[in-house]
Amino acid sequence: MSKIRVLSDILASQVAAGEVVERPASVVKELVENSIDAGAREIRVDIDRGGSALIRVSDDGCGMSREDALLSLERHATSKLRTAGDLAAIMTLGFRGEAVPSIASVSRFRLVTRETDAVAGTEIVVDGGKVSDVRDAGCAPGTVIEAKALFYNMPARRKFLRAETTESAHVEHQLRLHALAAPNIRFRLRRDEREVFDLPPAAKSVDRVRQLLGAELSRELVELPQTRGNGISVHGYVLPASHARKGRRHQFVFLNGRPVEDAVISRALAEGFRGALADGLHPAAWLWIDLEPTLVDVNVHPAKREVRFHRPIDVRDAILEAVSVGLRPPAPAVTRRVEPSAIELFASEAVEVAPVIASFQAPQPQLMDWPPAQASEPVVAAEPPLSKNTGPAFRVIGMLHNRYAVLESEDGLVLFDPKAARERIFYEQLLNRGHGVLDTQGLLVPVLLELDPRDLDLVLRERSALEDAGIEVEAFGGNTLQIRSLPACLAVEDPRAFLGALMDELLHDPAPGARFALDRLARVLAKKAAALVLPRLAETQPLLAELFTCELPYCAADGRPTLTEFSMKELDRRFGISKG
Repeated sequence: MSKIRVLSDILASQVAAGEVVERPASVVKELVENSIDAGAREIRVDIDRGGSALIRVSDDGCGMSREDALLSLERHATSKLRTAGDLAAIMTLGFRGEAVPSIASVSRFRLVTRETDAVAGTEIVVDGGKVSDVRDAGCAPGTVIEAKALFYNMPARRKFLRAETTESAHVEHQLRLHALAAPNIRFRLRRDEREVFDLPPAAKSVDRVRQLLGAELSRELVELPQTRGNGISVHGYVLPASHARKGRRHQFVFLNGRPVEDAVISRALAEGFRGALADGLHPAAWLWIDLEPTLVDVNVHPAKREVRFHRPIDVRDAILEAVSVGLRPPAPAVTRRVEPSAIELFASEAVEVAPVIASFQAPQPQLMDWPPAQASEPVVAAEPPLSKNTGPAFRVIGMLHNRYAVLESEDGLVLFDPKAARERIFYEQLLNRGHGVLDTQGLLVPVLLELDPRDLDLVLRERSALEDAGIEVEAFGGNTLQIRSLPACLAVEDPRAFLGALMDELLHDPAPGARFALDRLARVLAKKAAALVLPRLAETQPLLAELFTCELPYCAADGRPTLTEFSMKELDRRFGISKG
């Protein structure tokens, strides 16, 4: 008996579904792409229970005849390829011919479609890959596809679905991507009978970006000039470097109308900012790239998320030029020079004599923050030494570059880092919340942050962990997060910028362990708050006293030292002084 068998059509479709249909958002992606290819001007998506109970995609596209509707349920049936040569010049979003039969094989499937000039439409019902009914139907021109009880016949796959809110967030993110890719189409999303958004058609791509970004950030958009060359056209928009974040979720790139992810494009965007970004940060960008189809291979990923460029250097150069030109500061205005009269020239010279002479004085480094003592008088310490019960005895000498405090110890010289000290103090205060030590402060004006739908879902699911760290959050509608309080020990002048950077690190920093565990929350909060501290000489002694009440005063929350000592032996050795 032969060991090798040909898979049945249903089993082959279920295997293909494992590559194409990962979650409800994958179903929405494939069906919306088909609607766009069909010339739809309006696309509506309805989901129930995160898409596991119902996914319905309705469009007003060209529709299908009964023959084509039945063929669309066959594997490898497509209207978008005819010859092998077509594969090298793909301009449509879908082309494999596997999406619809794969979805039908893992759901209770219903398709209703009608061509514009047809008298009646066609309704097809499929249950787990088997066609159970085909009949005429009265319907509007276009296509409606329903997929109910997703993965009902594949329990192993169904149990890997995440919470309903998480799956809904992924569906919303996917539809927003397509709304940006096709701004001339109206997109509507309803979740559990509630409308999430209704985006009307936009005349320009920037109008669609503004619809999704909000009025406040839209004012900061920087337009990138359209750049053409070597079969490539690039245009788009970026936000200033101050809005750069650790993750790439705020980068939206569209190649020939297709949402894509590519490392070449991300690196080119970062290079265009020419050193304005800190390591690990990525700029917020919306980029549309038009490329000759022969210069890109879109058939390298089952879900078509990745592409392969035949000339990646040309793509990089085009993006780099667009970003560099868009961020280039405007040229200063040219003013006509007027020659001054002799009297004006004489007066100006008299006024400028003193500053010119002063400019030749060499700048003096300021180690001390108090006036130097007279040569005949001994130098007196600015502050008395600390008492023995609050830590080692240090004498404060001064500030080094307004960053480190210089201290004298019994054994030599000590450099003190006030920022690291504040970080240790904040960290232990936050961790001691359970003992009633930490108080919270309500924000006078709650901070509103626009987040990616997936990030918002994660933050709201972890709201109790954030509340344990003194941060009260709640949904404000749409994708807006409202933050109402902060730990009272953190003196933050700009809560919005502070909380934006905090959420970015919590959501995108690939740190080990639980992302919202109290220890990590305290560590990140302390680090962000301490970074805002401006070291001052007058605060050195009180800060040292507070530091030595901590359990581990000699290191910050991340292990950096708070004090570094150079003993007299080491100093003598460096200066070549022998104690013999």
